[in-house]
Amino acid sequence: MLTHKSAIKRSRQALKRRECNISVKSSIRTGVKTVLEAVEGKDPEAAKAALAKTVPAIAKAAAKGAFHKKTASRKISRLTKQVNSLKA
Repeated sequence: MLTHKSAIKRSRQALKRRECNISVKSSIRTGVKTVLEAVEGKDPEAAKAALAKTVPAIAKAAAKGAFHKKTASRKISRLTKQVNSLKA
C-alpha cells in the first residue's frame, strides 16, 4: 500500500493517464481499421479520406505521449504506402 503523499498522487495521475491513453489508442485503432477496410475494398477516395483523418490523430497521440514518435511515424508510413498502392 502506498504511504507517501507523493506516491499516492503519482498513482492517481498514472491511472488518469492510462485511461486517457487507452481511449486515444482505441480511437486510432478504429481509424486504422477504416483505412485498411477501404484499401481492401479497393476504394481510393474512401481510403484517402480515412487516411486524412487518421494521420493527424496518430501524430497528435504521439505528441501527447500515447505512442512513441517513431511508432507513430511507422504507422503513418505504412498506412500511406498502402493507400498509395491503390493508385498504381
